[in-house]
Amino acid sequence: MGDTRPATREAGRPARAHGRGAVAAALMLSMALAALDSTVVSTAVPQIVGDLGGFSVFSWLFSGYLLAVTVTLPVYGKLSDTFGRKPVLVAGAALFLIGSLLCALAWNMGALIAFRVVQGLGGGALQGTVQTLAADLYPLEERPKIQAKLSTVWAVSAIAGPGLGGVLAAYADWRWIFLVNLPVGAAALWLIVRHLHEPRREAGPEGRPRPRVDWAGALAVFACGGALLTALVQGGVAWPWWSAPSLSLFGAGLALAGVVVAVERRAAEPVIPGWVWRRRTIAAVNLALGALGLLMVAPTVFLPTYAQAVLGLAPVTAGFVLSVWTVSWPLSAALSQHVYRRIGFRDTALLGIGTATLILFAFPLLPYPGHAWQPTALMLLLGGALGLFQLPLIVGVQSTVGWSERGTTTASVLFCRQTGQTLGAALFGAVANGVLAARLGGAGDLDALARDLGAGAVPDATRRAVADAVHAVYLGAACAAALAFVVLLALAPRRFPVRSERPARTEPPLPE
Repeated sequence: MGDTRPATREAGRPARAHGRGAVAAALMLSMALAALDSTVVSTAVPQIVGDLGGFSVFSWLFSGYLLAVTVTLPVYGKLSDTFGRKPVLVAGAALFLIGSLLCALAWNMGALIAFRVVQGLGGGALQGTVQTLAADLYPLEERPKIQAKLSTVWAVSAIAGPGLGGVLAAYADWRWIFLVNLPVGAAALWLIVRHLHEPRREAGPEGRPRPRVDWAGALAVFACGGALLTALVQGGVAWPWWSAPSLSLFGAGLALAGVVVAVERRAAEPVIPGWVWRRRTIAAVNLALGALGLLMVAPTVFLPTYAQAVLGLAPVTAGFVLSVWTVSWPLSAALSQHVYRRIGFRDTALLGIGTATLILFAFPLLPYPGHAWQPTALMLLLGGALGLFQLPLIVGVQSTVGWSERGTTTASVLFCRQTGQTLGAALFGAVANGVLAARLGGAGDLDALARDLGAGAVPDATRRAVADAVHAVYLGAACAAALAFVVLLALAPRRFPVRSERPARTEPPLPE
């Protein structure tokens, strides 16, 4: 497939040369590495703990990985804008595979957690750079196709991951959960090295060297994000919210936030440049997708518990209730282009998040105890609404910037979504525990509920308390969705300022 761009293509942008299909396959394999990771590991926790011990800290298998991915996203975004996508993606994939190999060789829980952090350091490069390359390689009218494929990878991973992890843990060994990453990652690396070709970056005007990396800013961002996210992840779990460790981490995080602002203001090429928040479109999308991360916690974390405790479903059936949205989400995302080409990016996203708000508000109206088809139908509709919301915003915001700013922009969007999920897990966990304690006279919490589920007997009073707790969480998620609607309506321009990739290409005009 020859390059069809005009000669004035923006400097540094990767050529859409032949082999684009092979690069797309590499992007999907890279995304699969990151997407499968947590879902595969989750089902093998009993075997891992039985072999290595460390039950009291096993949650850090997930928290450590999440923290490393989240705090490195802005750094990798800036690096990809400075040095190109290929070196960042290759380095990230290699680091992820090294972490996977080390995880398979772990000798105790502490070592496994440390190696999971190494995996996360590579996972941050995979998530951000894959999304950025998808926008680089495909023009605006083709971008929904590749984004829908990437969404499908996440959907398949969500469905297949737990089963794959269970099979490997039961019939092989939990270490194979990490070893299977190696051939998949090796195939992705080979395709990237072989088929992704970026033009050589030119020196600046008058022979000036390429911009230097703001390592001081990167370190400050990493330290600040690590402190605040650790406080959110561990608060109310490892220690009480108002305890000395929690207050110390929040205090340190806020102090480091001040350091980040001071360092970034003085940096010539800051990791988190001010224009990310000064431009209305990017700021609005960041806030809206942060709210998306927040509301996603309600179904992903609490719906399986609701299905088992309230509806009395088996774990596999409960997983199906949740998994239906992974079918409707990518399907809706793939079809969203037919909507935003008519009414624009913002109004399509408003339609999606407005519908999602109504669906989330409807969940607490379900009868008690109800039937399994009722939450299943709501999740099917919710996936369709969120596909209509998320993809137009990502495609739209990537189309408002050039090559040299796309990595930073994409990373800021993903960073806000990841941070929203972390905040949502802490906030809604506290809400659910508070409702359970109030309904059960202070004697109930999620840990006690887990023990009841494990014993196969949940008293009716506990079932009603769980229903009330999950209803409260869904109301909170509905408020987050409503907040995203208001943010887009108030801040986002009706027409996104799309940069022309060819002389005649702009966002389709809106009807009068």
